[in-house]
Amino acid sequence: MKLRRIVTLLIIAAASTAGIWVYLHQSKQPPSGRITAGASAPVFEAVTLQGEKVSLSEYKGRVVLLNFWATWCKPCMWEMPLLNVLSESAELPVETLFVNAGESKGTVSEYMAEHQFSFPVIIDVTGRISASYRVNALPSTYIINKTGKISRVVVGEIGDLDTLKQWLAEAGAD
Repeated sequence: MKLRRIVTLLIIAAASTAGIWVYLHQSKQPPSGRITAGASAPVFEAVTLQGEKVSLSEYKGRVVLLNFWATWCKPCMWEMPLLNVLSESAELPVETLFVNAGESKGTVSEYMAEHQFSFPVIIDVTGRISASYRVNALPSTYIINKTGKISRVVVGEIGDLDTLKQWLAEAGAD
């Protein structure tokens, strides 16, 4: 009888310990789902296709449009001319950063030359930047305000320049 009671207590103790371990382990994992407006923008450092070092922290105090895209993504291609107009415009004080999701330098270089786009592109071959923003669909665009907070997340194609300008103005680019 005593042996049965001891075994039962050991099983309860082991189960309790395992439950506590699982709870503590899960609480250290990043929350699932998308990053939402109001969250701090994950800071990253990378190198552009042109070999220039870029750090998001360099843009503190400025509004940033951060766009994740790929050459095989049709909606990305449809919005790219609109985003190119924005990147070349001096109308709004906005910094544009384009992150290609996982393609080779050669593929991206060919695409940029073919379409005569000149904006700087970061190639996220490892997916580290995309993962930090929890990108799970392309295109995905994050508008980051002057304090480094995300003011808007747009999943899918941006099709209207006036709406985009309004979102940027709301983030402080006026």
